[in-house]
Amino acid sequence: MRDDEMREDEEFFEWMEADGVRPIKGKDRIEHNRSARPRLDPRRRANRLAAMGGSDDRLTPEPAELLNPLDPIEWKRDGVQEGVYRNLRLGRYTVDARLDLLHRPLSECADEVVDFVQQCVGLGIRTVLINFGRSRRADAHSNQVKSCLNLWLPALEEVMAFHGAQPQHGGSGAVYVLLRKNAQQRMQNLERHQHHGR
Repeated sequence: MRDDEMREDEEFFEWMEADGVRPIKGKDRIEHNRSARPRLDPRRRANRLAAMGGSDDRLTPEPAELLNPLDPIEWKRDGVQEGVYRNLRLGRYTVDARLDLLHRPLSECADEVVDFVQQCVGLGIRTVLINFGRSRRADAHSNQVKSCLNLWLPALEEVMAFHGAQPQHGGSGAVYVLLRKNAQQRMQNLERHQHHGR
């Protein structure tokens, strides 16, 4: 483990201890080994990177500029109503799916974000939360992921808007994402409007 990752872990445990959280000791602890994700077809990886402005299939995206770790990230596509965006910003929509990117390599994060967004749209999920972790240092891994998300999310056509989360949902270490309706939802919406117009 690198020194900066160890410092991040120490900071995290200090925050948790300040909130009264204690680590599990000895025999009560359960070890869980998550199986590795299967590697994606290189063509699919290249297509995904191209969608995010990359140029090779190694998926090693890095932000050109690191954001302030305490600043929220925010963006909305033209056409998103202000009331809808305000409700997203205030955390008023039910979060129906979550993605955790803590301590994952940036290239893996890129794959996970694209997979997650596409799966959620396919399932008709509109509001999701992506957790990348809080940090105090601009060069911390979590802030690198956050800085990348600020570039990746607007590049995905399924994403309508995003905003840093409210404190109860992770604050500066997480982001709400509003997703586009899928084809079935758009058809239902059109039928509903036509029915009301009669």
